[in-house]
Amino acid sequence: MIKFFLMVNKQGQTRLSRYYEHVEINKRTTLEAEVIKNCLSRSKDECSFIEYKDFKLVYRQYAALFIVVGIDQTENEMAVYELIHNFVEVLDKYFSRVSELDVSFSVSEIHLL
Repeated sequence: MIKFFLMVNKQGQTRLSRYYEHVEINKRTTLEAEVIKNCLSRSKDECSFIEYKDFKLVYRQYAALFIVVGIDQTENEMAVYELIHNFVEVLDKYFSRVSELDVSFSVSEIHLL
């Protein structure tokens, strides 16, 4: 099961976050900071799957954006890795070359609705 979905830039700023189980706001900030630090500190030669606390992190980098998905121990990492790629392909088709600015704009647009 997917626990959360994050999009962050190379500076570690969260651009999009979606949680699929309840996490208190103050704990979200701490969780995001730790998760982002773990993913951004890894080299490109290392695996895109990380064991973290009681769940796994699957991440993928696209230009200046990192997409990180937190999953439970029973979830298939490769399936989530492909899900991230499919999500980016959809964004790319919609925005014709998705960028960090597009993500920030679309998130603010969604919150206005």
